[in-house]
Amino acid sequence: MKLIVLSAAALACLTPAAFAQDVPAAAATPAVAKLTIDSPIEALVADPKAMEVLAANGLADIAKHPSYDMAKGMSLRAVQPMSGGVVTEDMLTKIEAGLAAIK
Repeated sequence: MKLIVLSAAALACLTPAAFAQDVPAAAATPAVAKLTIDSPIEALVADPKAMEVLAANGLADIAKHPSYDMAKGMSLRAVQPMSGGVVTEDMLTKIEAGLAAIK
């Protein structure tokens, strides 16, 4: 019991600065991940610039596809073999380049 009281008293004496940590500014602000053809489709659809790239490469209506809810957590690379030729290697190459150019 004495140990608990002494511990509580010791903690009460510490200033808020004693609990502060020196965090570098870069670590405090997480970097935004670059979108790629390996990103989840829902992340691509949610980003207006990525959506422009998709639209320019024939996937403007990807979010309206009947299988969107099932595939939105998958990447374009993962969906391509199951797309029945709708998503081609050429499309993936162009989309990958377009996403890389987004600043």
